[in-house]
Amino acid sequence: MLEFVLPLFLGFLALYLLSVRFGRTRRDGEPPLINGWIPFLGKAMEFGKNAHGFLAAHKEKHGDVFTVLIAGKYMTFIMNPLLYPYVIKHQKQLDFHEFSDQVAPLTFGYPPVRSGKFPGMEEHIQRSFRLLQGDNLNNLTESMMGNLMFVFRQDYLTGESEWRTESVYQLCNSIMFEATFLTLFGKPAHTSRHNGMVTLREDFVKFDTMFPLLIARIPISLLGGTKAIRDKLINYFHPQRMSPWSNTSGFIKERAALFEQYDSMRDVDKAAHHFATLWASVGNTVPATFWAMYYLVTHPEALAVVREEIHGVLLVSGIETDHNRDIAFTREQLDSLLYLESSINESLRLSSASMNIRVAQEDFSLRLEGERSIGVRKGDIVSLYPQSMHMDPGIYKNPEIYKFDRYIENGKEKTDFYKDGQKLKYYRMSFGSGSTKCPGRYFAVNEIKQFLSLLLLYFDVEVLEGQEPCTLDPSRAGLGILLPASDVQIRYRLR
Repeated sequence: MLEFVLPLFLGFLALYLLSVRFGRTRRDGEPPLINGWIPFLGKAMEFGKNAHGFLAAHKEKHGDVFTVLIAGKYMTFIMNPLLYPYVIKHQKQLDFHEFSDQVAPLTFGYPPVRSGKFPGMEEHIQRSFRLLQGDNLNNLTESMMGNLMFVFRQDYLTGESEWRTESVYQLCNSIMFEATFLTLFGKPAHTSRHNGMVTLREDFVKFDTMFPLLIARIPISLLGGTKAIRDKLINYFHPQRMSPWSNTSGFIKERAALFEQYDSMRDVDKAAHHFATLWASVGNTVPATFWAMYYLVTHPEALAVVREEIHGVLLVSGIETDHNRDIAFTREQLDSLLYLESSINESLRLSSASMNIRVAQEDFSLRLEGERSIGVRKGDIVSLYPQSMHMDPGIYKNPEIYKFDRYIENGKEKTDFYKDGQKLKYYRMSFGSGSTKCPGRYFAVNEIKQFLSLLLLYFDVEVLEGQEPCTLDPSRAGLGILLPASDVQIRYRLR
């Protein structure tokens, strides 16, 4: 027995001595420091197991600002949402793009944009996001409506009105993945649907399963066949393959034209950028759609109110609904669906676990409220973790309960939420914050509205009995919308 116990003991002792020898010590003016006893990893395993619970426990012990070693990075968490504006306004000393430009190329397989190899590209990419917002959103909304209607009609609006069984995530993924792909990247030549879409979607899911490890900078060579899958996905967007596609969005056209301006950019690099755009478009939108649908179909009162609201909007426009008639919602009609939007925002509140990250560009003192300030070191990460705010009973009464009309007051959108008697500037942060807020957030919410509107207009939907309530899978904490721990079976039929 001793020959096994002694090496194990010595190994743990060595790790402990390393953590003592090389671990960081707290300086005057810095927040409380939690190193953990495992060198480099620090508290990564505890954070990964239950980020919300981990942070809540350390907030209880150390207060609303503390620094934790997680996977080689010192991360200072700001846990009080009243302090968020002080972090968000420091765009000069706290930068997001340094982090994203390190991680995204490793994850998606293209060279860093800010390396100096592609002068001006970063600014052009940022400007291209305007094509996802404002008046440009009208064309995207119209295109997405047509593509959703097309996929519904091809795959689901067929046969008689008998009950059919399906899993919720599979349904959402099948429809939203293809409709979003068609809206952004367009249709193939001489046909309405891309060949191999099912295989593409399956490969995407395999890649997405490894996404948290890639973001954590685990070398892709250590992740089995992940690189081969990524190479296959990237190849789908090779410029020669994309060139005959029609009805491509202005957003993708502008980015493709931008890439052509750089002779040093290889075709495979251009394709990798397009693949990254696909992930940004569906990686969080599909699970967000799942949760929005799941909460509606498991709350009959909410389902009835939202369905009546959708019918009412069409009735005002003199549109009758039946499964033989295509329906198109304008952007203005979608904007008027207040209960539907509130229900979506409520599901986002309950399912989102994004982490708003900023990298310190220098040693400096971060001024918080009043005379309070904290020392931050260059290279450290300052992080906001909005899930702690979304589940704060001091802000949201009974935060663990789904309340579909939580964001409506007196027939209008409710925007007044308070913490300790003070009005919050930021009270719901499913899409990030400040200049790094998701540029496609309006498109994403409209997509979900369109999907749910068509689903509720055309189908009766019921959850099959005997299933446990769906829970969150915490493995993607910090990366956006959490996946369900298990899928849910429903039955549906034409209305």
